[in-house]
This record gives sequence, C-alpha cells and structure tokens, in this order.
Amino acid sequence: MSPWLVGFSVFFGYPLVMSAYLSFNHYDLLSPPRWVGLANYRYLFTVDPQVWTAVKNTLWLIAVMVPLQILFAFGIAELLARARRGVGIFRTIFYLPALAPPVAATLGFVFILNPATGPVNQILAHLGIQGPLWFQDPAWSKPSLTLLGIWGIGNIMIIFLAAVLDVPRHLYESAELDGAGALQRLRWVTLPTISPVILFAVVLGVIQGLQYFTQAYVAAGVAAGQASQAADVTSVSLGYPLDSTLVYPVLLYQHGFNDFQMGYASAMAMLLLAVSFAVTLVIVVQSRRWVHHGGVTR
Repeated sequence: MSPWLVGFSVFFGYPLVMSAYLSFNHYDLLSPPRWVGLANYRYLFTVDPQVWTAVKNTLWLIAVMVPLQILFAFGIAELLARARRGVGIFRTIFYLPALAPPVAATLGFVFILNPATGPVNQILAHLGIQGPLWFQDPAWSKPSLTLLGIWGIGNIMIIFLAAVLDVPRHLYESAELDGAGALQRLRWVTLPTISPVILFAVVLGVIQGLQYFTQAYVAAGVAAGQASQAADVTSVSLGYPLDSTLVYPVLLYQHGFNDFQMGYASAMAMLLLAVSFAVTLVIVVQSRRWVHHGGVTR
C-alpha cells in the first residue's frame, strides 16, 4: 500500500493540512503567511458581496442540472436496454460525448449556441423562431450549461445501463403475472432494484455540482470575448454575463489566483469541503429510507 499512501499524503493530505492552516492566515503567495485568526471566515460569511451570488448559482445547478442529468441518463439506459438492434452502436454514440475534454466541449457549445452565427439560432430563424442569446443572456446562461451537462452524461448512462440489464428477469415476469403495467414495473421493480446506483449517481452529481468549475469558467470567458468583439468594449469574463455563471469554485479561483488572496481562498475551500461532506452524509443517511439491497430497504 505504500505507493498509494505516498500519493495520498503528498497530493491530498499535505494540501489539505496546508489549506486548513492558510485559511487562518493572510497569504498573498509572495510574502510569508501572517496569522489573522478567523478574519477570513468572518469576511466570507458577513462581508464578501459575491459569495451569496455564487452560492445561489451553484445551488441552481445542483437543483436543476443534476436531476436532469440523472433523469436523461436513466431514460437513455432504459431505451438501450429495450433495443433489439444496434445496441452497441447507439451505446457508443451516447457515450462518446463523455470522452470529449471539458474545455473542448464547452468551446464547441459556445460556438454552436452563438446567438449571431451559431447553427442553432440560424435553424430556429429559418423556422420563424427568435432564438435566445444563450450564454450572452443571464436568464439563459445556466440553462445553456445544463444542456452541456446533459449532453455529456455518457459515464453515468453506462452505469445505469449495466444496472438495468442486471435486474432479474423473473421479477418482471412475476409482476406481469400479477397484472402490473409498464409504469408499475418501472416503479416497483426497476427503480427499487437499481436504487443503489441511483444513490451513487446522486452523490456523485451533487459533489461534482459543488465543484463545478471548468465549463462555467470557459463559457464565461469565451462569451465575454464574443461580446467584447461585438460591442468593441472590454468585458469581465468571470461570471459573465452579470455574474450568472459565477459559481462558488470560480469565485474561489478568482480570489486565490487573480486577487492573490490565497488565505481567503483557502477558507473558501475549507467551507466547500465541509459542505460537501455534510451534504453527502445527509444524502447517505436519508437513503436508508429508499435504497434497497437484495429486496430489503436499509
């Protein structure tokens, strides 16, 4: 176990301890840390005007994007499980987006959803529909990120597909003999049987939502660049437009690496760690009411 222990200590244990220590210090990456006690946490909870905006945006993504990702992944898995021909081809097609690097996928979506030259709005215009501004509109920026998230559900879709195919056939046959329809078999056979996988998907989705960074950061930067070229002005990229894509990890990055407030960024990171642990614990504890193992609810 020594290689794992060394890697864990160097790449996780040491950074975690240093982040906890720096969260009580004023540290700008250039001068030695200076102890300030709870000042960073007081500023985080009572002063910083952008924190609550970032928290609201992050919660929006968790409440909307994560359930939709799970729903679409499960729906596609159900369709593939019922398909009789071309299952391998369709499975590959739906999984391929998960292989795209997040930065490349985000750049592609920003191009496709460009309100002026993007193919989506051009197709809508031919149909007589006025397309939205997508990443240029505060009301549509988070839904645009949600579309991107739904497009890349290949990983969790494969897990759901394996779980659906693993449901014992005799359970379906027994339910049919009792007169259960398709929806009843889904409700009383499929969902209880794959409930451990649903729990895994929920926990993983919530943690990824709390750490959501790359797509929001890249989309805001590219969209701000497009707006700057169109209006011949300089736009602020982080959180563009109007802080609608300013999620918590992006704000953490801004304070730590743009403003050189590494002590304050460490305090934000420790809060994110505590919230992630608490939310995961609550989900796991509450799952005892609906997760079934071998036909028995925990």
